[in-house]
Amino acid sequence: MTEILNIWLIGIALSMDTFSLSLGIGTYNLPKKKCLTLSILVGIMHFIMPLLGNIVGDKIMNFFEINSNLFLGCILIFIAVNLLIDMVKKEEDEASIDFSLIGMFLFAFGVSIDAFSTGLALSAITKNKLLAMILFSVTSFFFTELGLNIGKFVSEKLGKKASILGFLLLIGLGIFHICK
Repeated sequence: MTEILNIWLIGIALSMDTFSLSLGIGTYNLPKKKCLTLSILVGIMHFIMPLLGNIVGDKIMNFFEINSNLFLGCILIFIAVNLLIDMVKKEEDEASIDFSLIGMFLFAFGVSIDAFSTGLALSAITKNKLLAMILFSVTSFFFTELGLNIGKFVSEKLGKKASILGFLLLIGLGIFHICK
């Protein structure tokens, strides 16, 4: 049960950047079909990217014989620091988002890069990698859809709070795994 909770919390943390960006994009009043398409693409990418990251991560772990908890903790803190840098730089410029299928794919890819990094240490998180990738995918789909649907009713400050929450979750989980 702790393992599933851990996976789910990581999935939530991975989805916070998607959520905060979706809040802003939701203010553009996209048609429901585009919102659903974007959410599905984000969900798919949050499945594919950890899979690819895990393939690469397993090769790194086997080659260098790295402590998996230390590696996972460092990866999570690295992701958290990148999220913080993005918040500070305010690179989340919703006005430049292209809502064509290619634009939505690029958005989904961009918000899923952190899932690739998490996939690097997925073997340290769980032995049930398929469950983890499904949870990451479903959680990111849900947060994207939620952000898009309530975006027009949410202030810009809540979007920033969502990113801060994601940062705190990642830092907390990173420290937990380093100290394990």
